[in-house]
Amino acid sequence: MRKNMRLSFAVIALLIMAVSCQKAVAPEQEIKKEVSQDVINSVKALGFSSDNIIAEEGGYIVEGDIFIPTSELKRSLNGTILRVGEVEQYRTTNLVTRLPRTITVALTSRIDAAIYGPVLDEVVRRFNAENLQITLQRVSSGANITFDRASGSYLASAGFPTSSGDPFNSVKVNTRAIGSGTSTTFINYAATIFAHELGHCIGFRHTDYMNRAYSCGGSAVNEGASTVGAIHIPGTPTGPDPNSWMLACIGSGVNRPFNANDKTALNYLY
Repeated sequence: MRKNMRLSFAVIALLIMAVSCQKAVAPEQEIKKEVSQDVINSVKALGFSSDNIIAEEGGYIVEGDIFIPTSELKRSLNGTILRVGEVEQYRTTNLVTRLPRTITVALTSRIDAAIYGPVLDEVVRRFNAENLQITLQRVSSGANITFDRASGSYLASAGFPTSSGDPFNSVKVNTRAIGSGTSTTFINYAATIFAHELGHCIGFRHTDYMNRAYSCGGSAVNEGASTVGAIHIPGTPTGPDPNSWMLACIGSGVNRPFNANDKTALNYLY
């Protein structure tokens, strides 16, 4: 059963519905801040969905888990999209540069390392197994990307690379929403969520950005490419891709390691 990040925990408890990797709200009841029409217009101009924008300190959460700093709202984009079939793999304008390079990752002390340490280790293993020009290394502090406990009304969120070519430096994770456990099923499920957010940090958009109903259900959402172009990756299929690690929504307990199309996109970029 698909889970949607925008459902409150009260509704989840009553309906026993699943929660998406990017779309579940925190258990605390929060008062939504009003989002102005100017912000909505700017989000759409950047090529993001303007549905259910969440105001957060320093910026806005869009598409369930993507953080856009306020300073980026008026920025003009001139990048490209990577297409993988009809449901495509997308990248942002900015990518991680100065390759090859090692990107360090760490959990803060606010996340239980006994539970989520193996999860982060699995993320590191997945990326490094692809022999990319980006190598992940887990450290105890001073990381390039820090995984911290979320307090907002979302399951997990992350931003995109900076204009100077560095990965986004923070992933916010609502561990209470994801849950806990030591089983292989839990580790793989949580690692899929962590890897998805790390994908944003290095420049990947949602695979089904042009039609989020593909993985999330509901009405089709297509904001168009806006100022972002498109580049098809040669050799990728023309049909939909149901198992990409960057799909917007995921069912409870689902594991999405990199599939063939994900690996093509990763190798194309890095």
